[in-house]
Amino acid sequence: MNVLSVIELIIGFLWGPWTFFVLLGAGIVFTLWTKMIQFQAFKHGVHVIRGVYDDPHEPGAINHFQALSAALSATVGLGNIGGVAMAIALGGPGSLFWIWIVGFLGMAIKTVEVTLALMYRNTDDPDNPHGGAMWVIDKTLGRHNDWRKPLARFFAGFFCVTLIISSFTGGNMFQSWNVGEVLNVYFGIPQVATGIIMAVLVGMVLIGGIKRIGDVAGKIVPLMCALYVLAALAVLAVNLPQIPGLMLLIVKSAFTPAAAGGAFVGVAVYATFEIGLQRALFSNEAGQGSAPIAHSAAKTNEPAREGIVAGLEPFIDTILICTLTALVILSTGTWNREATGELNGPLELVQRGETLTVVGPTSVDALPELPSWEKWQPGSQIFMVVNVPDPAQPEGLKRTKIYATIVAGASAGQDYLKWDEAPAGASWILKPDGQPDKSIYRNFVGASLTGHAFDRAFAGLGKWLVTLAVVMFALSTIISWGYYGEQGVVFLFGDRGVLIYKFLFLMGTIIAPVLITTDKELGLLADFGTGWMLWANMPILILMGSLAVKELSHYFQRLDAGEFKEHKPLNPWK
Repeated sequence: MNVLSVIELIIGFLWGPWTFFVLLGAGIVFTLWTKMIQFQAFKHGVHVIRGVYDDPHEPGAINHFQALSAALSATVGLGNIGGVAMAIALGGPGSLFWIWIVGFLGMAIKTVEVTLALMYRNTDDPDNPHGGAMWVIDKTLGRHNDWRKPLARFFAGFFCVTLIISSFTGGNMFQSWNVGEVLNVYFGIPQVATGIIMAVLVGMVLIGGIKRIGDVAGKIVPLMCALYVLAALAVLAVNLPQIPGLMLLIVKSAFTPAAAGGAFVGVAVYATFEIGLQRALFSNEAGQGSAPIAHSAAKTNEPAREGIVAGLEPFIDTILICTLTALVILSTGTWNREATGELNGPLELVQRGETLTVVGPTSVDALPELPSWEKWQPGSQIFMVVNVPDPAQPEGLKRTKIYATIVAGASAGQDYLKWDEAPAGASWILKPDGQPDKSIYRNFVGASLTGHAFDRAFAGLGKWLVTLAVVMFALSTIISWGYYGEQGVVFLFGDRGVLIYKFLFLMGTIIAPVLITTDKELGLLADFGTGWMLWANMPILILMGSLAVKELSHYFQRLDAGEFKEHKPLNPWK
C-alpha cells in the first residue's frame, strides 16, 4: 500500500457521514440559538467594518476591516477558483446547492467560533495578541490545577498539530500547485520556477508579521475580488438566458444522479453531497478554527463585535464568489465540454497479462490543435472517457477517465505522451453509429478549468484575468496560512520554533507544483488538512459554544440600549 492509499483511507474516516452530520447539525443549532445571526451580520457587521465603533486605544494590531481582509485572504482564494471548479468537475451542478447550504450555516458557525476566540485570546502583548481554539481550551479547561490541565494541554496541542498540517497542505501546497498549473498551461513556465518565486514573495511578507499581512491583505483582497466579480458578471451577462435553467439544474442535481456527458463522467447523489460539502468547507473554513486566529489580532474590547464581522466571510467567500465561479463554468458548458479532438493515429486498449494497457501515438505531434491562447507543453494532460464494470449501475457500467501526460524529452522536440494504466475491464464507449468513441479531452485541473471557462466566453480572458486572480489570491492565502501555522508553532514551542517552521513552509511552496500531478491528488491534499482540523476544532466549539452565544446575546442587549458610542468612520484601509 503506497502513501496515497494510506492518505485516502484516513480521509475516508475524517470525511465519513458523521462529519457532515456534526457540521450541519452544529450550523443549524447555532443558527437557531443565535436567532439567525446571519442577518445581524449583514445589518450590524457592515457598520463595524466601516469603522463606526473603532477605537485605536483598544488592544489589537489591526482594525476590523484589516482583520476581515486577512481572514478572507486565507479563504477567498484557490478554494473559490480551483476548489469550486473541482466540485463541479467531480460532483456536477448539484454540488453548488450544498455549497450554498454550508455557506449559510457557516455564517453562524464562524460568528460563534470567532467570538469565542476573542473572549479568550492572549493579550499579554496588546499590540500582538494571540488567539484561536488552543487558547480557548487552555484558558477554560486548562485553568484548573488538576487532571483537567494536562487534558487541556493535550487538546490544545492536538489542534495546533492539525493547524500546522493544514497550513502545509490546503493552505500552502494546494495554492502553490494551482498557480504552477495555470502558469504552465498558459505560459509554459516550469512549475518548479513558479514555486521558487512564490516562496520568495511569501517569505518577504511573512517576515513583517500580522501587521504587514493585514496591510497587504487589505489592499489585495478587495481589488482582486472586485476584478474577479466584474469579469464573472460579464460572462454571465453574455449567457443570461441560461441562468434560470441552470438554477433549476443545480437544485435538481442535488437530489438526483448527475448524468454523464462530454468531459463529465457522471456521479451519484451522495457523491454530489459529499463533494459539495468538502469543497465549501475548504473554501470558507467554517468550523475549521483557522479564521479566529486572524480575527484575534483585531483592535477591540468586544469579542461579539469581531464575531459578527467574521460572519460576513462565508457570505462573501462561498455564497457570492463560489456561486459566480460555478455559474461561469456551467453557463459556458465547460463542465461537460466537448472533446478537444482525436489523436492522429490508432488508439487501442490491449490486455497484456493481468494489465490493461493503452496503446497509441506517443508523439506530441499526434495531438489535436489548440486555440491560440493555449498550448501543449510538458506537464499538460489529456484524458479519454471509457466504460468500466459497476454492478451498482442499471446497465452494469459506469464511466471513468484514463489520463496521459506530456513528458519532457531529453532535448527540444522530443517530448512524448505517457499513458496511465487503464482500469480493469475498461472498454470503449460507443458512438450513435456504433463506432468506438476515442475522443480525447484536454485535462484542466482546479483553477485552470475556471480559466478555460472564461476563455470560452471571451477568448484570452481566462489567460490574463484568472492567471492574475490565481496568483494574487494564492499569494494572500499562503501568507495568511503561514501566519496561522506560525501561531500553532508559537503555542507549542515558543518563538524558537518559528524560523524552522517558516523554512519548511516555504519549501512546501516550492515542491508542491512538482509533486502533485492529478486532480485526485490535489483533492486528497486539501481534504487531509481540512479534515484533521475539523476533528480537532469542532469538539472544542461544541463544548464551549454556549459561552459565545451568551456573549452575543449580551452584546446585542447593550447595543439596543445604546451603550456603544458611534462616531465618524475611520478610513478602514489604514
